[in-house]
Amino acid sequence: MTRFTKFAVALAVVVSALPFVAKADDKDVIDYRQHIMKTLDEQVASIGMIVSTQIEGDNLVAHVQAIALTASTALKSFEPKVAGGDSKPEVWAQWDDFSKKMKEFSTRTAALVETAKTGGANAVNEAMVDALTCKGCHDIYRVKK
Repeated sequence: MTRFTKFAVALAVVVSALPFVAKADDKDVIDYRQHIMKTLDEQVASIGMIVSTQIEGDNLVAHVQAIALTASTALKSFEPKVAGGDSKPEVWAQWDDFSKKMKEFSTRTAALVETAKTGGANAVNEAMVDALTCKGCHDIYRVKK
């Protein structure tokens, strides 16, 4: 076989396989986005239990890191621009504002990690109000529950 023939065969195989490549459908996109948001909610609840001294604070930094990591991926979950779930159409109609708020949220939660490492539960409790401004987005971009 010539080099061109090998290339043509390889290209034909790849092209014939394209219809079988999985692509997330709208429900998958919405489910993924909701999992991201639920993760944030659950981690915030865990931190709340720690700062209110309901449970020991041994895992405080890990929970704050989980929020920061999840916040850093959250915007990407909206980029397919699939309406539905708890998201209002305003997310995509006002994309510049929404994405700016999500990026700021990611930056603030990353800073909260440093607060958790150096200041502990009391410092996190004080900083949470400024770092976890979820309501500001939810009021505009989320369907009321």
